[in-house]
Amino acid sequence: MSRNLYWLSDEQWQRIERHLPTDVRGVERQDDRRVISGIIHVLKSGCRWSDCPEAYGPATTIYNRFARWARRGIWENLFLELAGNGRSTNTQMIDSTHVKAHRSAAGGKGGSRKQAVGRSRGGRNTKIHALADAKGRLIAILLTGGEAHDCPVAERLIRRVKPPKRMLGDKAYDSAELREELDERGTKPVIPNRSNRKQPYSFSKRLYKLRWRIESAFNRLKDFRRIATRYDRLARNYLASVCLAAALVWWI
Repeated sequence: MSRNLYWLSDEQWQRIERHLPTDVRGVERQDDRRVISGIIHVLKSGCRWSDCPEAYGPATTIYNRFARWARRGIWENLFLELAGNGRSTNTQMIDSTHVKAHRSAAGGKGGSRKQAVGRSRGGRNTKIHALADAKGRLIAILLTGGEAHDCPVAERLIRRVKPPKRMLGDKAYDSAELREELDERGTKPVIPNRSNRKQPYSFSKRLYKLRWRIESAFNRLKDFRRIATRYDRLARNYLASVCLAAALVWWI
């Protein structure tokens, strides 16, 4: 067996297995552990689904399982359930990162906007918006096109988790609407002021320095080559990839 192949350890499998669906209909599913290991190998290596090594089983089985469970939201729910057991409510941080969209990511149903592909200075790309806990572990994820502004998405994102005591963000999140939303939730913004703000807000520079943790989290996420570059036409498939990778890095 090649040492370059990825296999879930016994400890990792124990954490995953109880969250997997049990409503099997028709033909019995092939070995879940082997198939999921194959899916993770594709995400890490960045290879085409058709090039998935034979050790994991038929490539069509690997892809069909991934796509079917992405359609049912199983990968996203796996991430949310695992992240929900370990999140911190004292300090959270918010940020976003751009991901280049490969030409194979074009052509999804509903057009680019519906499939979270947009144009910015860097060309066609997707934007990953995320919340992390105080340790830099991702706890909530959303996708938009690369041209989307951070603040409107931030308001949707913070409603997905319990309100923390403090929220760290960079200048992109310095908006009156977001600050008001955080205040209503009992959260103190730790956000620097834009240069054109007439009435600056005070913030803790000491706490703000912890933001490197979420930036580091995005770097770890992009160690998965199918995350660092988007090849999926459907936003739900790319979101599923991001959620599975995030679950593996921090929660499995």
